[in-house]
Amino acid sequence: MGKYYFVGSGIASLAGAAVLIRDGGVSGKDIVILEESHEFGGAFDAHGNADTGYYMSGSRMFEAMYQCTFDLLASIPSVSNPNISIKEETDLSNKATPWYNKARLVDRDGKIPDFHSMGFTEKDRIDLVRIMAEPEGMLDSKRIADCFEEHFFQTNFWFEWCTLFAFERWHSAIEFKRYLQRFVHHFSTIDTQENIYRSLYNQYDSFAVPLVRWLKDRQVAFRYGVRVEDLHFKSGTDAITVTGIEYREQGAAGHIDIGDGDKVFVTNGSMTADKVFGSMTQAPVMDRGNKAGAWRLWETLAEGRPHFGNPAAFNGNIAESSWISYTVTVKDPLFFELMEKFSGSKPGTGGLITFKDSNWLITISIYHQPFFPNQPEGTFVWWGYGLFHDRPGDYVKKPMAECNGAEILQEVLGHLHFSQQDKDAILASSNCIPCTMPYITSQFMVRKAGDRPEVVPQGSTNLAFMGQYAEQPDDVVFTVEYSVRSAMSAVYTLLKLDKKPPAVYKGLHSPRVIVDAIRTLHR
Repeated sequence: MGKYYFVGSGIASLAGAAVLIRDGGVSGKDIVILEESHEFGGAFDAHGNADTGYYMSGSRMFEAMYQCTFDLLASIPSVSNPNISIKEETDLSNKATPWYNKARLVDRDGKIPDFHSMGFTEKDRIDLVRIMAEPEGMLDSKRIADCFEEHFFQTNFWFEWCTLFAFERWHSAIEFKRYLQRFVHHFSTIDTQENIYRSLYNQYDSFAVPLVRWLKDRQVAFRYGVRVEDLHFKSGTDAITVTGIEYREQGAAGHIDIGDGDKVFVTNGSMTADKVFGSMTQAPVMDRGNKAGAWRLWETLAEGRPHFGNPAAFNGNIAESSWISYTVTVKDPLFFELMEKFSGSKPGTGGLITFKDSNWLITISIYHQPFFPNQPEGTFVWWGYGLFHDRPGDYVKKPMAECNGAEILQEVLGHLHFSQQDKDAILASSNCIPCTMPYITSQFMVRKAGDRPEVVPQGSTNLAFMGQYAEQPDDVVFTVEYSVRSAMSAVYTLLKLDKKPPAVYKGLHSPRVIVDAIRTLHR
């Protein structure tokens, strides 16, 4: 057989290693995962404790039609109950706490408006249908704002769609079109958010931890603190064949020979690269240094090789690809009690709440508890984010990017209009840890055909790209599904297996879905 090297330990690499073993018959002993940091999981990051505070960069939207993801998770035992799979655990969790949002939007007065009405004009409807029908080639280098009039961005539909998926009006029209087509079955429930899935715990503990345990049980090697800096290629041929991996470990240069039969899987780019966490007293200063190995390696590989994509299209404008999230640990049930009374939903059943008139466009998520496996009784965790971090707050008169955790929490509580006594009590019992992410929506940046490399570039004999910046027609970035699909495609293609990933769900082929979507357009 050969050796199989993965650059990066995000969900794409973890999935790829698992698929190699499950479907490719590869021994775990022949798989090596090279990770620049000292933690696995990539964008699946959730750590901390009740005393110093829990923290994570974010949580990905999840739904039942993630065919590749559930195909994989059905093969991996749960950590909480090894007698069932992660898929079974997730299904049981969602049956126990299904979402039905009664407070999707909140206005500037702290009131819940009629968020079930979409608010479209006839022109909005025409533009929405047009972009869904437009060939992608006609949307090259276009922004969402190029395809709609200003009124569209004031509709409830836009607020509910953009904050569920983290779109902003300057993002790629191509990606927006793909999302509309891919998730058309969520049009009719975009207000109540029914059929949105959540894992039993956070996604790191529910998905990444059991995957890594399964891989390590099969003797997959994880090498941390290894920064891959370049690949060597065979010369004198049109074929793309990797012959070596150059890396640095503890400051020293290293080299891995890639022989006949070996394969290399590269996660190019990273949406959580250079993230910075703050504290209640310290704002997380945005890291603009572009230091992460995932970006630097892609830039090196793409130089002089246009078929390897154009990383500058994605990491070249931090002002438009960044936002700030925050994780709040609280040791008093008051906030959760007040939110249940305000929203009409028990924790974990209500979905996202967006303050649509807030300068930061704040969204919060009240999780079911416990959200961490080690979370003690009497400790609660919730999370939120703001899409406009460069604007002054409505209550804290400075940009979100300059605010510490206490100030972010003050801004959120201002929009909730609780009594001052309750606000003071919540602040006193809370630990808010903010996180700046310069590239968190970089995969949504305006692009054109060819800016993302193919999963297996034409002519490649042993190299594949995976993750959010490898091109996969029909499916959508910023999802777990996209990463898992890329891993399956990479493995099946390079190993020449007579197998394909499960097909992308196409709601546009369902008459019922189309009828429901049309009704939504006229609500």
